[in-house]
Amino acid sequence: MDDILQVKNVTKYYNSGSVATKALNSISFSVRKGEFIAVMGASGSGKSTLLNIIAAIDKVSAGEIYLDGISLTEQKESSLSVVRRDKLGVVFQEYNLLDTLTVGENITLPLNLKHIGAAETQKQLKRVADALGIHDQLDKFPRDLSGGQRQRAACARAIITCPALVLADEPTGALDSKNAKLLMNCFEQMNQKLGSTILMVTHDPVIGSYADRILFLKDGNIWNELDRGGRERQELYRDILSVMAALGGDLGVH
Repeated sequence: MDDILQVKNVTKYYNSGSVATKALNSISFSVRKGEFIAVMGASGSGKSTLLNIIAAIDKVSAGEIYLDGISLTEQKESSLSVVRRDKLGVVFQEYNLLDTLTVGENITLPLNLKHIGAAETQKQLKRVADALGIHDQLDKFPRDLSGGQRQRAACARAIITCPALVLADEPTGALDSKNAKLLMNCFEQMNQKLGSTILMVTHDPVIGSYADRILFLKDGNIWNELDRGGRERQELYRDILSVMAALGGDLGVH
């Protein structure tokens, strides 16, 4: 299976006056095409820094990152903006939908920015709406939807361009448990029906148990890793709790 993402010996320092803080310490891992990866760790473990670097929002201090064969560390900003547009889909904790556009218009916005024709745009909209079960919401406005429905619309927008990688930053953080479960079912559909490759940051062991593989960060290092194998979600969930207990620190679990 091809590697969509390769992270090689990535280190990130942040300078505050004369003090340098190491947020990531020579991290290496890869993500295969079609994989669903969760990144977990206590607050300050480096998971948000890692996501921002992969999203080409922040730059590495050392090391290399390859996304779909393209080096993110060697690109100029003008080239990075094209990579972000064409290769990445991002789902944030906040939905970031435009209130003045319908749900359908929000979802197809990335295609409009790429000047994709109307017929192809509608074809792609139907594809993601069918897969995620949101056809009846396309003509509504974001204000008319529940939080979970808005987040599913945000997922559809993230995948409508068929990006190489979907990044999700605490996607269930603003949702109650019922809507969080519905959203994770949506992520499963994205991964299994549409073949989306997903890298998700979460603090929640229930949410992490939906992934194929979980990377645990501690002090900027990959401290542990769990692979689903043939396990059911409940069994993986228990294993995640065991690793988190050994990991220590405040993982923000409520």
